[in-house]
Amino acid sequence: MGLLAAVLLPFLAAPVDLARVRVVDLTHAFEARTLYWPTSPSRFERTSLHHGPSGAGYFYSAGAFCAPEHGGTHLDAPVHFAEGAAAAEAVPLERLVAPAVVIDVTAQAARDPDYRLTPADLAAWEKANGTVPRGAIVLLRTGWSARWPDAKRYLGDDRAGDASGLHFPSYGAEAVGTLVLERGVAALGVDTASIDHGPSRDFAVHRVAAGAGVPAFENLASLDALPATGAVVVALPMKIAGGSGGPLRAIALVPR
Repeated sequence: MGLLAAVLLPFLAAPVDLARVRVVDLTHAFEARTLYWPTSPSRFERTSLHHGPSGAGYFYSAGAFCAPEHGGTHLDAPVHFAEGAAAAEAVPLERLVAPAVVIDVTAQAARDPDYRLTPADLAAWEKANGTVPRGAIVLLRTGWSARWPDAKRYLGDDRAGDASGLHFPSYGAEAVGTLVLERGVAALGVDTASIDHGPSRDFAVHRVAAGAGVPAFENLASLDALPATGAVVVALPMKIAGGSGGPLRAIALVPR
């Protein structure tokens, strides 16, 4: 039995009993205040096409939206940083729906806004919780989602068009090398704007993960509602053919 099947089995006894799980929304809503990378040429825009009575007398509402691929709660497909790697529509579902482990570095991030997950942090987590399982989705909790959508507090800098002064915590390349190359994790997620910390210039974490075919989920919310182990994440992005990423609706199923 695979890891995902083993974890889901208690949830999926027939008939499905959703009373046995708590569903946690890990997604920030997309709206005018949604944060994007400072160098993004545009942001989320929604235009109302109709909202009100129709000609036939019934209520009708419809709109149109436009948005860059990378902003708000979103997917980084491997092709974002690895030429020839999987685009958004080709990321295997096994990397998008999987058991989750949550590594909490909120205390470290509170002391250092540029904190990066270290091998020592990973070793301490595994000592307390067991080895990170192969095929798991790793979620890094920094506490930064509480700052959303204040660009100055969340990104460390609110200057449009300039990403040189960003400050926020995230993963470190050495720890990610262990997670991706040795543990064989399915995906990486974080409650900040990037799986690389704010001051990064070489985006080493992105390159390691993408080179191994591992997608990323960025700008997640409510990671404080998840246990260190035991939850299942369902992270389904917009299926954009050829996309380097796209808007993501992510939830977690947490046993009651």
